[in-house]
Amino acid sequence: MDLKLIVALVDDARTDAVIEAARAAGATGATIITGVRGEGLIPQKTFLGLDLWASRNVILFLVSAARAEAILASIDREGHFDTEPGTGVAFQVDIERAIGLRTQLPTILGAEAEA
Repeated sequence: MDLKLIVALVDDARTDAVIEAARAAGATGATIITGVRGEGLIPQKTFLGLDLWASRNVILFLVSAARAEAILASIDREGHFDTEPGTGVAFQVDIERAIGLRTQLPTILGAEAEA
């Protein structure tokens, strides 16, 4: 089982578009953790000097390692992470072992499962 976890920290307004882009590139589903807070390189303040927190979501994609790079690139294009400051960040990590995927694994792995 060769899997990757793609984690995307996304502005609330871009969440649906990022999920659609990931699906188009081969992701089979997503887990969304809503309403997280974060602070960028330069903390934003309101005109009253209060901290300004943008609503963000964490999106988790468990994907085939073979599809991970294409999915991450698609997320980047749709989320504009590298072209617009403060829009989000995404990264992937290796998954050593996962359980509870018996029924989903053939779909997640796609052609890899047949090999």
